[in-house]
Amino acid sequence: MSVSQISESSDPLRLQLFQSFIGQSMDQSISPVGSWLNGTLLELDRGAMKVAFVVRRDMTNPMGILHGGIAAAILDDVIGTMVYALGRPFAFTSVNLNCDFLHAARLGESITAHAFVVREGKNIIHVEGEIVSQDNKIIAKCATNMIQTTIKIPELSLPEPEKKS
Repeated sequence: MSVSQISESSDPLRLQLFQSFIGQSMDQSISPVGSWLNGTLLELDRGAMKVAFVVRRDMTNPMGILHGGIAAAILDDVIGTMVYALGRPFAFTSVNLNCDFLHAARLGESITAHAFVVREGKNIIHVEGEIVSQDNKIIAKCATNMIQTTIKIPELSLPEPEKKS
């Protein structure tokens, strides 16, 4: 299945719902970690997502640099949210997350995380992501495989229109 094909069993409302939050803080994310990270959703299309973050003190190591574990959490959360927005009927979880830390991001800096589907199979979705600085230096990059679980995700529904009396 290619990224451009939407599975007949996918829920397009999930993508539409998330797209309605573009430009807003993710402090109300369905993910508690995502709420804590508190990025701003910049872009979301089927199979691609971009989120901005500001490096806070509680995200740094003792040298005031973005902690590697937090960089990995940012990538994992953006990837997980983007895969959820694909609208697949079952939840996916990470099999692995291979990260490379290539440049420092300092306290107070704005960074952007990008995630995109490389290959969407029936049971495995391969995704890559990166965090870049404002001057486009790659801070961290990753590759991950997500595997389908047996956890069924409830379909979203639009509210019924009000009936006029």
